[in-house]
Amino acid sequence: METKTARTDFVAVGEKWQKIWAETHLAEAPEFPGKKKYFVMPMFAYPSGDIHIGHFRNFSITDAIARKKMMEGYEVMHPFGWDAFGLPAEQAAIKRGLHPEEWTLGNIAVSKATLQTCGILFDWSREVTSCLPDYYRWTQWLFIQLYNRGLAYRKSATVNWCGHCNTVLANEQAEGDMCWLCHNPVGKRELVQWFFKITDYAERLLAGIDTLEGWPENLRTIQRGWIGRSEGVEIDFVLEGSDLKIPVFTTRPDTIFGVTFMTLAPESPLVGQLGISAERRRAVEEYIEQARNKTEIDRTALTEKDGVFTGRYAINPLNGERVQLWIGDYVLASYGTGAVMAVPGHDERDFDFAKKYGLEIKYVINTGRSDDFYRDKPAADPAYGTMMNSGPFDGAVGREAIHKVIEYCEKQGVGRARTNYKIRDWLISRQRYWGCPIPMVHCDSCGIVPVSETDLPVELPRKGIDFLPTGRSPLADAAEYMNTTCPKCGGAAQRDPDTMDTFMCSSWYFLRYTDPKNDRAIFDPKKATAWLPIDMYVGGIEHATGHLIYFRFFTKFLHDLGLLNIDEPDLRMFNHGMVNDAQGQKMSKSKGNVVSPIDLVRQYGPDPVRLAVLFASPSDKEILWSNAGITGTERFLSRADAFIRAAEFGEQVELDRTFPVEQLHESDRTAYLAYHLALKKIDADFERLQFNTHIAAIMELLNAVPADCGSAMQAHLAGNIVRLLAPLAPHVAEEWWSAVLGRGGSIFATGGWPVLDSAAIAAATVTIVCQVNSKVRAQLTIAPDIGREELEQLALAEPKIQKHLEGKKIRQTIIVPRRLINFVVG
Repeated sequence: METKTARTDFVAVGEKWQKIWAETHLAEAPEFPGKKKYFVMPMFAYPSGDIHIGHFRNFSITDAIARKKMMEGYEVMHPFGWDAFGLPAEQAAIKRGLHPEEWTLGNIAVSKATLQTCGILFDWSREVTSCLPDYYRWTQWLFIQLYNRGLAYRKSATVNWCGHCNTVLANEQAEGDMCWLCHNPVGKRELVQWFFKITDYAERLLAGIDTLEGWPENLRTIQRGWIGRSEGVEIDFVLEGSDLKIPVFTTRPDTIFGVTFMTLAPESPLVGQLGISAERRRAVEEYIEQARNKTEIDRTALTEKDGVFTGRYAINPLNGERVQLWIGDYVLASYGTGAVMAVPGHDERDFDFAKKYGLEIKYVINTGRSDDFYRDKPAADPAYGTMMNSGPFDGAVGREAIHKVIEYCEKQGVGRARTNYKIRDWLISRQRYWGCPIPMVHCDSCGIVPVSETDLPVELPRKGIDFLPTGRSPLADAAEYMNTTCPKCGGAAQRDPDTMDTFMCSSWYFLRYTDPKNDRAIFDPKKATAWLPIDMYVGGIEHATGHLIYFRFFTKFLHDLGLLNIDEPDLRMFNHGMVNDAQGQKMSKSKGNVVSPIDLVRQYGPDPVRLAVLFASPSDKEILWSNAGITGTERFLSRADAFIRAAEFGEQVELDRTFPVEQLHESDRTAYLAYHLALKKIDADFERLQFNTHIAAIMELLNAVPADCGSAMQAHLAGNIVRLLAPLAPHVAEEWWSAVLGRGGSIFATGGWPVLDSAAIAAATVTIVCQVNSKVRAQLTIAPDIGREELEQLALAEPKIQKHLEGKKIRQTIIVPRRLINFVVG
C-alpha cells in the first residue's frame, strides 16, 4: 500500500488503469451469460468527426450502469458500434475531395481512440460498423426476407424530396416539412421507390407500447400518436353516371345523412378518373399545381381552407342524394383513402369551407341545442347525440348509432368496418452513393428478382463513382456495377441503383452485438436468446418516431421468422438530455462551440471530467456546459483522496460489516448512520440514473463525518466511499482499491456493491405516508430532519405518486411533520 503522503495523479491513474483493463479484457462479455446477465447499450454513434462532450455524457451514463452491474455480480454486455452510412459522411467527403469510406473509417479510428482515452469501458470485441460488407451483407439479407414475405415492395409515389440533399426522405425524416439533416424545407416528387410494409405491424406496434413499462411515458405517448389508430367505417360513394367507387373513411358514420359535399386530395389517382369537363379542367389543373408547391404542414395547418369544384357529383349510398365533388389540398392522399365526406353541420373545418363557398349545411345529430341554433346555423356541432333527419336511423344514440350505421353499410354491401392508422409504410430508397446497396435485380424477362443469398453482399463499387448529388442515383451511372445477370434466368439484367435509408442499418445492430463475428447467419438465435432483451437502452427522445419505431418493427419481424423469442427489443429506455454551450446554444462545428473531451481528459484526467459531466444536471435534463465545473469536481476528488488515504486500513477491512448502532459511541454512530442514509439515497438515485445527486450524497457524507470519528469507522467509511464512487470515477477508484486498500483484482470484478444496513436506516429515519386526496399511494423512508421543500420533491419523484397526479392540478399540499404528506388535486 502507498504511504499517506502520496497524492493521486488523476491523469496518470487514468492512463494506468485503461491499459490494465485492456490487458485483462475486463469489458469482454462471455458468449453465453449465466443466469445473472445485464445488457446495457447507448445508441451507436454516427462518425461525423471526433467524439464531443455530448457523446461523452451519454456514454458515461451507460458506462456507470455497466460498472455498477459488474460490481453487483452481473455478467455485463456493454457493446459499441458505428452507424457509418448516410448523407453527412457523403457530403463531408465531397467537400474534402475524399471517398466517403476514407472519411468515415478515419473518423471511426479517431473517435474510438478518444473513447478509450476517456475510459469508457466498451466491449470492443463486439464492435460493429454498418458500412463494412460483413455487416451490410446481413442488412441486405433482411431486405430479401422482407421481400420474400411481401413486406418490401416497389411503387410510384409522391415522396418527400430534399432539394438541398438531393434525395428522398422518409416521413419520419421530414417532420414539420423540414429535412432532418439540413433543416431546409421539404418538397414533393413523384418517384418509383422501395417501401417496407410497416403498416402491417401497426396494431402490434401499438399494442406493444402497453408492455413497455420501462419506457418514459412521454415517449410512449409520442409513439401512440405517431401510429395513430382510428376505428370507423369505409363507405363507398359512387361517381354519378358511372360505376366508379369513391371510398371514404370516417369515424363518424352517424353523420352520413349530413354529407353535402366530398373533397379529394389533389394527388389522388381518382381525380384523373372523374371525367372533368373542359371548361373546368384548367381551374382544376392550376389548383393541383399550386398544391404541389405547398408543404404538408401548410396544407393541414389550422388556417382557412380552399378548394376547387370539379363539376362532378357523387351519390350518397345511404340516401341517394347528389353531393358535390371538390378537390382540396387539406386532404392528403397518404392518409385514409385520400377522400373525405364533408359534414359541415358537425365538423368545424367542413363548416368553414361550406360557408366560404356557399354550400349546404345540414344538422343530423341532436345534441339538445335550441331550435334557433338549428335554424340560424351559426356553427358546427361536433358532439355526439341522437340521430335526426336520418331516415330509419332517427333516434339512434351515440356509439350505438355508429354501430347501427356500420352494420347497415356492411349488410347492404356499401361499406365495411375499418381500422385506419396514421403511420405510413416506410420509404427506404435513397438516391445517394454512401448507403447499403439494395440487393435486387431488374430483368426484362423475370421482372424484379432478389439477389441469391449466396451472392451477398452486393458491395458498393469503390472506383469510378461521381458522388455529387444530382437527384439521380450515382450508382445508375456505374456500368460495371449496374450490369449483371438475372439470378433466375441467367440473362442480362440491371441492379437496382438506389441505396437504403441508413435507419435500416440501425434497426437491427443490437442483434448483431450478440454474435458479431458470425459469417454464416445474421446471428445465432441461441446467443440472442441468452442476451436479449436489452436491459437498458440509452439515447435521445428525438428518435421516438424513427429508429425507436423501426427497431421494434424488426424485432417483431425476426420473432415471426422464428429467430427471436422476444417481440420487443428492450426492457427499459432512458432518454438523456442534450449538452449545450454555456449560452444554451446547441453545439455544432459550424458555430465553433463544440467541446472535445480529449483535451480536458489530458489536462485533468478522465475522472474529474466525467464527474463534472455527471454532476452538472440530472441525466435526463440539458446541460449548459462550462469547463469551470471540472475545477469543482477535481477539488472534490482531491478531498475524497485525502480522506481515503488518511484511513488506517491495516489488515483488510470487512466493508460489508454491520455495526450494532446502540453500542457505537456518538461520533461513530453519527458517521455510520450518515453513511447508510447516503447509501440508501444513492441506491435510489442510481435506479433513476440521477448521478448528480449521487455525487452530492457523497459530498454530504464527507461533510457529515465527525473529526473525532474512530479509526475503524473511518476505514469502514473510506473503503465504502471507494465503492460508491467506482461507477462514476472508475480510474481513481481502482487506484484506491489496489494501492490504498491493498485489494487484489479489479474493484469491478471483486469489490461488490455496498449492502444497506436496515437497522441503521430504521434508527436514522422516519417513514412518511404519501397520499393523494387522502388515499395512501406510497411511503418514503427519510431522515427525520428533512426540510419541507425536499420532502415535497421526494414525494413528487415517486412513480406511484406521479401516476395518480398525471393530468391533474395540485391545489394544496398538506404536510404533517414526521408522519405524512397529502397532495390535494382536482
